[in-house]
Amino acid sequence: MSQKQWIAGINAVSAAIEHDADNVREVLIEAGAKNPRLAEIESNARRVGIDVRKVASQAVDGVAGGLRHQGVVARYAAAKTWSENELQGLIEAAQGRALVLVLDGVQDPHNLGACLRSAAAAGVTVVVIPKDRAVQINATVRKTSAGAADSVPIIPVTNLARSLRELQELGVWLYGLAGEAEASFYDIDLRGNVGLVLGGESDGLRRLTRENCDQLVKIPMPGGADGISVESLNVSVATGVTLFEAVRQRLAPVK
Repeated sequence: MSQKQWIAGINAVSAAIEHDADNVREVLIEAGAKNPRLAEIESNARRVGIDVRKVASQAVDGVAGGLRHQGVVARYAAAKTWSENELQGLIEAAQGRALVLVLDGVQDPHNLGACLRSAAAAGVTVVVIPKDRAVQINATVRKTSAGAADSVPIIPVTNLARSLRELQELGVWLYGLAGEAEASFYDIDLRGNVGLVLGGESDGLRRLTRENCDQLVKIPMPGGADGISVESLNVSVATGVTLFEAVRQRLAPVK
């Protein structure tokens, strides 16, 4: 990928410098800004040979494209990408403890960024997203992810159903999250090679995605004190809930 873009914000720029400095072409810092983290960014960028310029706030505003930039933006030549043929190696390297997050058709870049942030914190092996009918990694995703878009392997795939079958062939058991499922998510074993499959904001899991999951499960939602039950959670919230249940199980002592 050779597309150039600007990324904005302290966390996004810091992560790009730390994890993918070869693709950071220059950093612009708002002249006169007092945040000490900006000085840290400048120092780190110069240490790895990235050009840094102090510019007027209007210049930073102009290239940030409406994103909250916190006084710093970076010109990014190409986000680090992973190809479909690397999926097998990532699963095998996890040695039977792969934790895969599959996001089927997330449209909102803020939701995708939040999902990636949870994925990074939970130590996810790889995130799989479809190339079509879903948001891809862009400046807004990078900003919202607080650096996770640089640190978690993300594989956009041409045919999601085919990739799900490939994961199954590699020994990954796939659980699809669906509100109408009978089985509770909290009753399943998440300690081996596991893939958690979540749908997009409007339609949830698509038909072929459902059919290629090993089991459909639901997050129990008894509702609030007023008796109103919640039918569905935001995909980023559901991602956090499910990933950290997997983390809890994996960290629990073996009985």
